[in-house]
Amino acid sequence: MFRLLLAIVFWTLLVPLAALICFPWTFLTGSADFLYRVAMWLAWTGVRLTGVNVEVRGRERFDPMLTYIYMCNHTSNLDPPIVVPVIPRRTSVLVKKELFRVPVLGRAMRLGDLVPVDRANRDAAIASVERAGAVMKKGLNMMVFPEGTRSVDGKLLPFKKGPFYLAMETGVPVIPMTIVGSHELWPKGRFGVRKGTVTVVFHEPMDPKQYNDREALMAAVRGKIESALPEQYRS
Repeated sequence: MFRLLLAIVFWTLLVPLAALICFPWTFLTGSADFLYRVAMWLAWTGVRLTGVNVEVRGRERFDPMLTYIYMCNHTSNLDPPIVVPVIPRRTSVLVKKELFRVPVLGRAMRLGDLVPVDRANRDAAIASVERAGAVMKKGLNMMVFPEGTRSVDGKLLPFKKGPFYLAMETGVPVIPMTIVGSHELWPKGRFGVRKGTVTVVFHEPMDPKQYNDREALMAAVRGKIESALPEQYRS
């Protein structure tokens, strides 16, 4: 618990300070690149303060200079600050709209082209998909947790259809990712992070045009993500 509190204090103190520096710079330059680099450093450093080490596998399987939709399983609050910083190049994220109401954080996410998602409103969800497509046209990657929420038991939940509609409509290749170990270190419903190692596995890109419909793409992505999970978390 002490390590988690240390990370929370670190973020509480540094995020407002970073905003004071990065926000004016972003407005002056019209670019969120510096803001993004600082945010990734804050996320990564906070994770390390919790005592969590990160091992990355499979980045040699794709061209890091191209634009992709990254899709990853989700079992822990550790996942976003671990997964996004290890993705090559600047990346946007589909984020639940409630987080945009948080002072400073919400403003930073808007400046960084993150996309709010209202899962309870179908029309708003469609608008979010369209906005995500516009963001990728700028050359940014997109990061999605297709389950939409954290799994309690470490097994994959049903996938939301929106991310796969996005992939089929834009034709942007999908890179499945599997995060392993975060569930054991900080599962949903527990306060306190155990010290340990989390592994992030990048799989080969999947071309949406190779699949007949979004259900077929969804099944293929799900199978690839699940293939790198420990046996006890596979269906």
